[in-house]
Amino acid sequence: MSEAIDAFLAMLAAERGAAANTMAAYRRDLEAADELLGDLAGADRAALAGLGNAWSTLAPASVARKASALRQFYGFLVDEGLRKDDPSPALPRPATRRPLPKILSHAEIEALFSRAEREAEGENPPAVRLLTLLELLYGSGLRATELVSLPLAAVPRDAPFLTVVGKGGQQRMVPVSGRAKQALGRWLAVREANTKFLFPSRGNHLSRIRLYQLLKGLAGRAGIDPAKVSPHVLRHAFATHLLEGGADLRVLQTLLGHADIATTQIYTHVDAARLVALVNERHPLAERRRGG
Repeated sequence: MSEAIDAFLAMLAAERGAAANTMAAYRRDLEAADELLGDLAGADRAALAGLGNAWSTLAPASVARKASALRQFYGFLVDEGLRKDDPSPALPRPATRRPLPKILSHAEIEALFSRAEREAEGENPPAVRLLTLLELLYGSGLRATELVSLPLAAVPRDAPFLTVVGKGGQQRMVPVSGRAKQALGRWLAVREANTKFLFPSRGNHLSRIRLYQLLKGLAGRAGIDPAKVSPHVLRHAFATHLLEGGADLRVLQTLLGHADIATTQIYTHVDAARLVALVNERHPLAERRRGG
């Protein structure tokens, strides 16, 4: 069994460029299913249908993830000629509803930047670094890991773009706004020299955990609930506010580094929810209901 799983994971790495964390998650799900079934590679439809009971205490999203891993695994076995049939249609298909991402309002974004800019006025290195991190999170939509691990070589010289290595080792170019470029220039003037990372820390780069802590601290000082602010929330704000401004969904997909347009489409739901709330609040009939 382990040989089949190893072969499947090797295919994910070679053909799809799957990241180490992704492959570790697939391995956990496949090996857990193998323990339940006894023979994952040879399991029939009845055995797979029975997994619904074994997974009954799990959240729908967890069941969907496990079932997806198994479907891909059996597809691989069929493609490689290791099985003649694909039993995966018998797997449970829980109804899942992807939660809408948290976003910050324009006023909250303004409060964050106002506070960060005031703190960076004296060219204090930690304050300038925080302003630069904020500019790149909200101005370029980077993931936390992409941001903290940026090499110095990724900083643009003439072209207004950053070269970013995203999920699965995929490279993409992301724009750097004029504001962010100014912040980068200020940071490069005060940052620690002789290190390959743009945001160095103790011989390595700034950690994701430290980035979270810095942003939550800034939120508190700006009068915003720290629970509302994280690197991913700023990425969501970048995407949602661009969409509100008329950005094309395909362009947004490229900027965010999404492999599948379906992932980007979640932002259309966010925008739709905002429009519904606007109608409910501002429509003349809403005024009549409140008056009554």
